[in-house]
Amino acid sequence: MTRIIKGALIQATWTGDKDSMIEKHIGYARQAAEQGAQVMCFQELFYGPYFCQVQDRKFYSYTEPIPDGPTTEKMQKLAEETKMVLIVPMYEEDGAGVYYNTAAVIDADGTYLGKYRKTHIPHLEGFWEKFYFRPGNLGYPVFNTAVGKVGVYICYDRHFPEGARMLGLNGAEIVFIPSATSRGLSQHLWRIEQTSHAIANGYFVGTINRVGIEKEIGPDDFYGQSYFCDPRGQFIGEVGNAYDEELIIRDLDLGLIKEVRDTWQFYRDRRPDMYDKIVEA
Repeated sequence: MTRIIKGALIQATWTGDKDSMIEKHIGYARQAAEQGAQVMCFQELFYGPYFCQVQDRKFYSYTEPIPDGPTTEKMQKLAEETKMVLIVPMYEEDGAGVYYNTAAVIDADGTYLGKYRKTHIPHLEGFWEKFYFRPGNLGYPVFNTAVGKVGVYICYDRHFPEGARMLGLNGAEIVFIPSATSRGLSQHLWRIEQTSHAIANGYFVGTINRVGIEKEIGPDDFYGQSYFCDPRGQFIGEVGNAYDEELIIRDLDLGLIKEVRDTWQFYRDRRPDMYDKIVEA
């Protein structure tokens, strides 16, 4: 049974300040809505630079409460205006000195549905994330939205298949994976890991990487190449540009999920009784 929705991703360059970055994304959201998009995801930490290239306490100023902060409120109004489901990655403050890398999920009528906090936090050259974020503690929620059941995984999370499977077990039909990934380190994995999650779990994936070099922060060159893939792991349309800002809009036939899962019975044939060592410390 055909069930087509239109999804959007935006891979964007850093403007130099928070306010103009928010306005840039509002503009792109309106463009996407004009082209019929029903669900849209922004990139990791969308309104700031990827400051984890350095360790500097001044970037704690980018934190906001979610949902009680000004950007969530603004995004709720934008979702209601555009009639789109929005996945909005931000830097969350959950009390003084307690910060998370978080994505808010907002329904097409502007209702705040909840949030996902990045679970796996790296700490290595160029990705000093433990300086900025606590590990997520909300599990792997799946949100019932106007377009279907939506899950979120964030950047470094994508290297861990366990959480991707949990999103599938929790009923996700589309998983969005916003990222900030630099050229070289894991570029050869970019088209492998997310498509593998789609195949293993029988859902759609929309994944974003920002573009450009944020010179005032560090030398990392973010390589874009954002994309949607289907439950067979096939790219839907072209992969995004490797250098330039781009709005990506694709048709997703969610009816394909049942077709694929009826062919590849991974959920039927999995053996959780044999996987004890996966969760041993």
